[in-house]
Amino acid sequence: MERKIAVIQEDEETMWHERWLARKVKSLDGDFTPDKQLYRFPFDSPGYHTQIREAEYVHATYPNAVAAVALLDSRLAAYEERAFGILEKLISLQDTDRNSPTFGIWSWFEEEPLAAMSPPDWNWADFIGKNFVLVLARHAARLPAELARRLMQSLMNAADAIMQRDVGPSYTNIAIMGAFVTLIGGEWLGNAAYERYGLARLERFLAFTRRLNTFQEYNSPAYATITILELSRLKSETSNERAKEICDELLELAWSMIADHYHAPTGEWSGPHSRSYGTLLKPSVRSFLQLGTRGAASYVPWEELDYSTEWYKSGIACPARHLDRFRTLQRRSIREVYQLDETRGIRKLAATDMTSEYAIGSFSREIMWTQCRSLVGYFDGGAGAVSMRLRFLLDEYDFSSALLTADQAEGQILFGLNWFTNGGNTHPVLDKTNGVIETSDLRIRLEFGGCLEQTTGEQKGHEGVDIQVGNKVVSMRLVHGVFEEEGSEQPMIPSWQLHRDSTGLYADYVIYSGPRREFDMAQIRRAIFIFALAVGGEEPECRIDVREDQGEIGAEGKVNGRRLAIHWLHVKPKQV
Repeated sequence: MERKIAVIQEDEETMWHERWLARKVKSLDGDFTPDKQLYRFPFDSPGYHTQIREAEYVHATYPNAVAAVALLDSRLAAYEERAFGILEKLISLQDTDRNSPTFGIWSWFEEEPLAAMSPPDWNWADFIGKNFVLVLARHAARLPAELARRLMQSLMNAADAIMQRDVGPSYTNIAIMGAFVTLIGGEWLGNAAYERYGLARLERFLAFTRRLNTFQEYNSPAYATITILELSRLKSETSNERAKEICDELLELAWSMIADHYHAPTGEWSGPHSRSYGTLLKPSVRSFLQLGTRGAASYVPWEELDYSTEWYKSGIACPARHLDRFRTLQRRSIREVYQLDETRGIRKLAATDMTSEYAIGSFSREIMWTQCRSLVGYFDGGAGAVSMRLRFLLDEYDFSSALLTADQAEGQILFGLNWFTNGGNTHPVLDKTNGVIETSDLRIRLEFGGCLEQTTGEQKGHEGVDIQVGNKVVSMRLVHGVFEEEGSEQPMIPSWQLHRDSTGLYADYVIYSGPRREFDMAQIRRAIFIFALAVGGEEPECRIDVREDQGEIGAEGKVNGRRLAIHWLHVKPKQV
């Protein structure tokens, strides 16, 4: 896939940033609501925290905090009073009752107060607090005296809430954001206690990250870009030399991780991804990579960059030593430990294999939550990049209580899927199933998206499916599948379906589709599905032995000549 964009020179960067910022600020004009003193934004929700289910537009607090900083950063006189009005409104929406459990935070939307959220999001002290820090650090002299006083008090409320909550280092972005609010806020306010806390929080995060030399949100396009943004801004804004050193070390780790996983032939970020909001890179992430690499990763002409105003004066820049990996690909494989809990005996591996034609990644053991890309691939489809994603769907939504166990070698994968009883439905924590689910449809899906003009599929009887993607055939074969309920005389007999629509091609292994009913996991005798995923050009070789011992099952053998093995999958749903 040929993409050649002129490289931005260092002396041109300021000019480009000011041009992009002004364009973005002016583009918001039609969405300002004068009587609310806020911008409206299209409603978007992950399905939790808010109880709003349908709305065309909402007056979101965090995007308005970002907008207020952008209006002031633009130095356009016509927008100064608007920025002041937005800040006044946001200050009024903060919970200022120190006896309240939501003290110091904001609701997501002006239309939904904190008391109506389910539950409130305490991260908003960090998200909005960091923008108040930037307003004060960059524009305090321009603020009316009373607004400046109220803004400082609101920032202190947020900082106090952050310190009281004291998020641990495993929550990467909030750990860094909280350090930013308290350290930079403390420097600006002259509050030594905030400064000490912010630096200690940053030190704690560094020590935690050094354990495995990777971030808790492993290889996450969504979180790594935020991590780089926040660390870059922290480094740019702080006067603390130790904080700058920490930021440099962490930024090196983050950019190295991205460069390792960047698949130059397709321009995609190879998996697996612990957290992701889309399988193909969103325009905002592509633009971030193009900007951060000064065009080494290139997608669009610079005039068309999907610019975020948060990038202004942020100092985002990939170290020069990593840039060549964004231009060309040297065939490589990555094997890393991304989670380690020695007390529970948990050691999770991430595997990635990249060639000029594809990039495939999988986790050795991970849930199938909607934000996890536990098994994911990218292919040169001839007409552009094609994505591949494994999903476990309950009523057409990703089922968080499904568990993947996988082994991968040179792009070939042996994997099993089963259930556990102490997880959630659409979210790992917020909607626990308590071992009972209700559904009219339950299926395993291998989903293909992107440029599918030259991608076709063929069902291979009861064995599985073949998907022709560019020069490669992706074959999914059932190795072992059983679903039996207590008291049932006959086990369910799943079937394969191959279909496509305007957005994707789907190879489905349908476990159940029929009248809506409950499945009590305690009444499921056996539920285990093992597959081989083979990438090649001919009929795949899948020679796998499956063995069961005292309720646990394992499989081992060869997929296209690569020896693979998975073990310790429980046959009956249970706690994990």
